[in-house]
Amino acid sequence: MAEVLVLVDHTDGRLRKATAELLTLARRLGEPSAVHIGSGAEKAQVTLAKYGAHKVYVVDDADSAGYLVAPQAEILAQLVEKVAPAAVLIPSNAAGKEIAARLSIKTESGLITDAVDVRAGDGGGVETTQSVFAGSYSVTATVTKGTPIIAVKPNSVAIEASPAPGAVEQFGATVSDAAKAARVTETKPKQATGRPELTEAAIVVSGGRGTAGDFAPIEAFADSLGAAVGASRAAVDAGWYPHSNQVGQTGKQVSPQLYVAAGISGAIQHRAGMQTSKTIVAVNKDEEAPIFELVDFGVVGDLFSVLPQATEDVRKRKGS
Repeated sequence: MAEVLVLVDHTDGRLRKATAELLTLARRLGEPSAVHIGSGAEKAQVTLAKYGAHKVYVVDDADSAGYLVAPQAEILAQLVEKVAPAAVLIPSNAAGKEIAARLSIKTESGLITDAVDVRAGDGGGVETTQSVFAGSYSVTATVTKGTPIIAVKPNSVAIEASPAPGAVEQFGATVSDAAKAARVTETKPKQATGRPELTEAAIVVSGGRGTAGDFAPIEAFADSLGAAVGASRAAVDAGWYPHSNQVGQTGKQVSPQLYVAAGISGAIQHRAGMQTSKTIVAVNKDEEAPIFELVDFGVVGDLFSVLPQATEDVRKRKGS
C-alpha cells in the first residue's frame, strides 16, 4: 500500500487538531506517514500513532528550524522523491498553503487548496471536494500530474483514532541557502483567552457591525458554548476586535460544526470565510439581511436581547 505523507502541524511537538484530521483522511488513500519538522517529535509520536501514522519521518536540525516556509517545502520535496507517495496532505492555513504551492512547483505536481473532502477516486488517484466562489458552488477535482498535493481545511472531517506503529525514522534532508533567506527572529505567544483556536473550534460565535463595538454578549454566549469568537471585517476595521479574529475572504476561513453570526449582514466577503460551516445560525434586526439567505436557523431580533437569553438558557441546561 502506498504511503500518504501528512505534514504535522505543531508547536514544539504539541499537535494541532488539523493533524489528526489529516491522518484520518490519509487512511482513505493509503498508509499514513507523518512528517514532523522541528523539535518535539518525541512528544508527538504517541498521538501520531494513535491516529494512524504507520511511520513518523523526523527532521530536527538547525537547517530546518527558525526559518519560514521554504525549508519545509524542500524537505517534503525530498521525501516525495524518496517514497513516491500516493498524496501529500497539508493543513490549509496561511503557512500550509504556501508550503503546498512551493512543493507543487518543486515536484511538478498538481495542487488543490481548501479541500473540504478527500477520498480515493473510482478510477484510481485522489478525488477532492472544494467550496468555490465564496461558497456558492461545490466542485469535485482531481490532480492529473505528478503527486497530488492537497491542502485541507480544518474541521472538514471527524477525527477517528486508528492505532498504528508510529515508527520513527530520522530523515536527513538538505536545505539550500536560498530556502534560508527569511528567518524568524522573534516569536511571541498568543495571549491566552481560554477559548479554542478560531480555525479549529467546533463552534464559532461571531459579531459584526450590529455589536456597535460591544462584544460582551458575543463573548458570554461563546463561553457558555465553549466556542471561539470571530468578527466581521467591519468590526475589526473599526478597532472593536483584533484582526486575528476576522472571519472572511481576507481573514480566517472556518468550517465549524456550528457557526453563529450575530449582527453580521452577510456580505459575500464574510460568507467566503464561513459558508462551509455545518450548521449556521444568524441573529440580526434586519429581516432583509443577506445572511438569512444562507442560514439553517435565523432569529430576527436585537442581539443584545437575544444572546443574553440564549446564554442564560445554555447555562441552565448545563447546570452552571
